[in-house]
Amino acid sequence: MAYDGHKKSTRRDRLNHEQRILFLALMGGVPGSLISLILLWDRPYTLKVQWTFSLIIIGFWLGFAFSLRGRFVRHLQTLSNLLAALREGDYSIRARGAGREDALGDVMLEVNALGETLRAQRLGAMEATALLRTVMGEIDVAVFAFDEAERLRLVNRAGERLFAQPASRLLGRAAVELGLEEFLHFSGADDAPIIPKTFPGRTGRWGVRRSAFRERGLPHQLLVLSDLSRELREEEREAWKRLVRVLGHELNNSLTPIKSIAGSLESLLGREPRPLDWHDDMQRGLSIIGSRSESLSRFMQAYAHLARLPPPRFAPVQISSLVRRVAELETRLPVKIQPGAELTIQADADQLEQLLINLQRNAVDAALQTGGGVCVGWIKNTDHFTLFIEDEGTGLSNTANLFVPFFTTKPGGSGIGLVLSRQIAEAHGGTLTLTNRRRGTGCEARLQLPL
Repeated sequence: MAYDGHKKSTRRDRLNHEQRILFLALMGGVPGSLISLILLWDRPYTLKVQWTFSLIIIGFWLGFAFSLRGRFVRHLQTLSNLLAALREGDYSIRARGAGREDALGDVMLEVNALGETLRAQRLGAMEATALLRTVMGEIDVAVFAFDEAERLRLVNRAGERLFAQPASRLLGRAAVELGLEEFLHFSGADDAPIIPKTFPGRTGRWGVRRSAFRERGLPHQLLVLSDLSRELREEEREAWKRLVRVLGHELNNSLTPIKSIAGSLESLLGREPRPLDWHDDMQRGLSIIGSRSESLSRFMQAYAHLARLPPPRFAPVQISSLVRRVAELETRLPVKIQPGAELTIQADADQLEQLLINLQRNAVDAALQTGGGVCVGWIKNTDHFTLFIEDEGTGLSNTANLFVPFFTTKPGGSGIGLVLSRQIAEAHGGTLTLTNRRRGTGCEARLQLPL
């Protein structure tokens, strides 16, 4: 403690910058003043002359010293005032008389340039802030910002309309109180979920976006809610239209011949006398009716299976064992396996096996037409792996409708195999693509799943 006190006292006893400048100025004039006074008093002048010139010498000495100190300090004070104005946000003050003739002029010019730069940046920031506030006020998306205590710190006009209250009554309230806690803490693999919710100002299904930012060094959460009810209704309406078109097409394909044959059989039974081969005609007509009815029944069963796909049950799945097991199921031709790295993923083994069976069956069907082969393999990457199935068939002539429900190019096909396979891939957070091979003929199916 004694050492600290001595250290503080020493610092207090030191001269400040202005005092040091004055001291140096005085010391610089001491030799000349002393010599002048010695020469003055060494000569046989009258006492009045000696005292008069002594006062003049001392006056000039002190005057020049204090003038030097004042000039130096004045420039420092000007620089200090300029920097203080910049710190306070006043960029209109400039240093006058600054030039490139000396070092002090260079400093003043640089300070003036700094002020002009800060003024331009501040103007740009104000314009950007005004634009951001205008955009936030006009967009029909509710924007909320919460601090680390989950209290509301920012809300736009759409958010005010959502709660039917002004911002002054919403700011500072907790997320739990506003009913927004589930949006801040939703869980699941979907980064942008759709959550149904009723607010005082509107009811709908809300798309949720979250992000984090820092303001004044403190963490905040940004929450954006967009009402997707209208868009979802439009998509549902279009989906229903496509489904009705597909169902109508398939039903007409089956019911039209049934109706025609039923009418022919009815007219046949009404004939008197009946033809000799009427019994054979009846059997043939009823057989066609039964065949078309069975085809229609298979179509409806396929649709029901597509609509009732359950969510995946995740469990560890070894890829090499799964691929070999599926390859062994194919008996029409041997499937070549190109093994990759050993890995285990979290997936629904039954659904993934069904997906591979569908893709492998399509590949084998294509290869049998040309006498080619089928190859299955996988590649492991940093955060995902890719499983590919290549065939040496004729390739794809129409890739636009591959994943359209009930679209098929194979006789007797249901048109749901690829659709079901893509649903399984997307339910696992992955993707499924089919393209023609770049090298050679045939098609390549690529399944990409996260690790």
